[in-house]
Amino acid sequence: MKSLTLSEAQKLALLSQGLPIGASKGSAYTKTLHTFEQLGYVQIDTISVVQRAHHHTLWSRNPSYQPKHLDQLVADKKVFEYWSHAAAYLPMMNFRHTLPRKAAIKSGQQRHWYCKDRTLMSNILQRIGEEGPLMAKDFESKAKTIGGWSTKPTKHALENLYMQGDLMISERRGFHKVYDLTDRVLPSNIDRSIPSNEEHGRFLVLSYLKAHGIGTLPEMIYQLKDVKTDVAQALNDLIEMGEVEKVKVSETHYFACRHALKQLDKRLYRKRAKILSPFDNLLIQRKRASALFNFDYLIECYVPQAKRQFGYFCLPILWDGKLVARADCKVDKPSSTLNVLHLFIEPTVKRQGDFLAALEEELQEFAIFNQCEHFSILKLSQNLS
Repeated sequence: MKSLTLSEAQKLALLSQGLPIGASKGSAYTKTLHTFEQLGYVQIDTISVVQRAHHHTLWSRNPSYQPKHLDQLVADKKVFEYWSHAAAYLPMMNFRHTLPRKAAIKSGQQRHWYCKDRTLMSNILQRIGEEGPLMAKDFESKAKTIGGWSTKPTKHALENLYMQGDLMISERRGFHKVYDLTDRVLPSNIDRSIPSNEEHGRFLVLSYLKAHGIGTLPEMIYQLKDVKTDVAQALNDLIEMGEVEKVKVSETHYFACRHALKQLDKRLYRKRAKILSPFDNLLIQRKRASALFNFDYLIECYVPQAKRQFGYFCLPILWDGKLVARADCKVDKPSSTLNVLHLFIEPTVKRQGDFLAALEEELQEFAIFNQCEHFSILKLSQNLS
């Protein structure tokens, strides 16, 4: 079994994630599509104290990215919305690997959040078929409160039809979903065959390792239902075929694609700081981020204010190949300022002057990305925890 140092494992994870950014060729549109195909998904989130997570994650890997590029990729049928471990945009080339989940939800093998009103679902499907794409607000029904949330039965029906594959999201208007028949959203040449369990298991293994460099079985099946057996079998098969091998980092066993290990010969661009989204693919699995980068992270917007340690929407910061700080950021539109309400620097940062110089350059670019003219660091602390 090959052993990797922790530094090598970090480097492999970062290079696989396209972080930090080095020189790259191609249009902003092309580079954004490449990011999707490399990462496999980009998580969608609604919080907007800074630019939303899906745009932020794409910008972190492509400084020339603009939100309109994502809209264009959806319109061009290169990217679509569905579920990964959470709501996400996915590359169209992986569409057929959403079909096992859709089939399981449609058959009742898996449950979505909402109970199915099949008569209402049928009526909605017929109306969209006749009238064309519609939003939830185009349907009239009284809201019902379920689990503290107030939503309309028609919204439940739309989401059920979407999750089981009858509808897709053709676009968003003001962040509101526009639903249309799947047949009208998909490109005509897309493969709609449901992959076998064996094929799907291999896809999950190889796509995860492509995006992350190394991974464990629990990481590969994170928040996915009913795939553990298939993924475990796929790992065994791929090891026998020589495509995957076991590697050891400290005392933890991981898996890696043999060809991916060659990335360790590449240079890691360490001088640039990168401000990441809390929902960035690099650290969405908090246990993995802690194990590989010794960075314990919790998004605190869901924590009562009195119990917050770092702030409402604290953004992790990458520099010198490590996660070294976090910044609680918020856009102030009237003053066109990106405010860093509180910057926390980890005690492991030895060259603080070099880090702050790199961070100031990144903050200026992040401010522009957030349509601000300025940035301001209001408070700075050394994180001693």
